[in-house]
Amino acid sequence: MSKKIFLDTNVVADIIDAKRENHTKAMKLMEKTVNDNYVVCISEDMLTTLFYISKNKKETLEFFQNVIFIDWEILNFTKDILQNGVELSLQNALDLEDVLQCLCAKQSGCETIVTNDNKFYNCGIEVKSYDYLIYGA
Repeated sequence: MSKKIFLDTNVVADIIDAKRENHTKAMKLMEKTVNDNYVVCISEDMLTTLFYISKNKKETLEFFQNVIFIDWEILNFTKDILQNGVELSLQNALDLEDVLQCLCAKQSGCETIVTNDNKFYNCGIEVKSYDYLIYGA
């Protein structure tokens, strides 16, 4: 059975935009996910966020068509995830986007979240950096 990993928004942005600082690491990560037969997951809200922050809208939309829609799993938020995420964020002053992504990944059976964010909310899933997944360190 393939291991399911969830990519944070910043990681996907690094994949799409060759000018971003971590683009090279992101591409090595992509190579590893293919070679090691990972199931790559993202959340549905990420698409609008990525489009909004992108400098090259056409390139971003083409990435959606040619990679995400073909090879990746797009996870949906449920009302329960949204309600729990808002409650956790209010009670603990957390980043709602991170909380929702973590809860969504957990509900969908992802084993690891890959992010550049060292303050990413941990809801009981491994939260790892590029280096851990690429190099095991």
